[in-house]
Amino acid sequence: MELYLENGYTSLNKAGEELCGDRVKVADDGKYTTLVLADGLGSGVKANILSTLTSTILCTMVSGGVSIEECVDTIIQTLPVCKERGVAYATFTVIHVDRDGKGYMFEFDNPEAIYITDGKCRNFERVPHKFEDKTVYITELALKPGDYIVTMSDGVIHAGIGMILNFGWLRKDVMAYLDKNLKPGMSAGAVACLLASACNDLYLDKPGDDTTVAAVRIREAVHVNIMVGPPVDKTKDDFYIARFLEGDSKKVVCGGTSSTIVARYLNTTVKADFDFPDKEVPPIGHIDGIDLTTEGVLTLRKLVELSEKYLSHTDLTPKTFTKRDGASLLADMLFEKATHVKFFVGQSINAAHQGLPIDITMKLKLVDTISKNLKLAGKTVEVYYD
Repeated sequence: MELYLENGYTSLNKAGEELCGDRVKVADDGKYTTLVLADGLGSGVKANILSTLTSTILCTMVSGGVSIEECVDTIIQTLPVCKERGVAYATFTVIHVDRDGKGYMFEFDNPEAIYITDGKCRNFERVPHKFEDKTVYITELALKPGDYIVTMSDGVIHAGIGMILNFGWLRKDVMAYLDKNLKPGMSAGAVACLLASACNDLYLDKPGDDTTVAAVRIREAVHVNIMVGPPVDKTKDDFYIARFLEGDSKKVVCGGTSSTIVARYLNTTVKADFDFPDKEVPPIGHIDGIDLTTEGVLTLRKLVELSEKYLSHTDLTPKTFTKRDGASLLADMLFEKATHVKFFVGQSINAAHQGLPIDITMKLKLVDTISKNLKLAGKTVEVYYD
């Protein structure tokens, strides 16, 4: 089984602040994923600088193979204790895990991370270690497919204090909420957004503290091949389609001409779907042997819009796509389900677009934007032009 690590986070700024005092930094070298969530003392500019320094230093050192002891010592030496309050300038959680789910996590003064396995929240076995006068908790990780690690800043457990709740959202309440609302197969980003959105509700849309939720999930890899347009040389149609269809991956076809030649190659027809779940998006089609068939440029343009909301770390729109229009189905396939995406982009000019403000340049720009957004979402992307 080919495994894949995904991550995602959502942050809420303290009400009235332009900058978030929490910072998440991620490094991925193809084998290990390193995620750091740092929470700077206080809020605003000062906290943002402190959390940025902490997360950057730790992410660089841990991903570079530096020992936990050296990492913690460097942070202690770089960011001394606040003289007024007697507390650290920044708290942090560091997750370092490989493609097989093996690795470690260490935590300093952030709320204890939550382990989700078999769809239920659990506690990690944390071992305390003393570094000078600081206690850092270290956890050996051995994740299996479907497991999540959910880590957070203290804005999560403070949610609702003095507003809806007297004493904030206790950690056991957070776990109960995730147990109830976690849906099978949710991405790491969707889980982070789910929890952050609940915190925002408890704060009545005015967070009393910077609030960040970051999640890591290990899952089975899902490959998707997507064909956008036919090749320039019509004599190469069969070669081009055979290459698009090879391998054990999900298959997506975008565009009317592409759908026609793929259906012909498969000795079948395109069946039109006359439902219009979204009036801005043309209806989908159906081809036997193809997982999803959509219209071309208009659907891709809508997909760009959906992907930019999906990538926002501050947008609280659920990171799941429940609508049944072509763009939403495509967004779900590429951004939620896929881990590896291959684009097969034909550069033939569509005669049906003559005289319309749609040209090959627009299609190529859309594919370029979508592929960049997929990479930002942590996907492995390849683009082939024909």
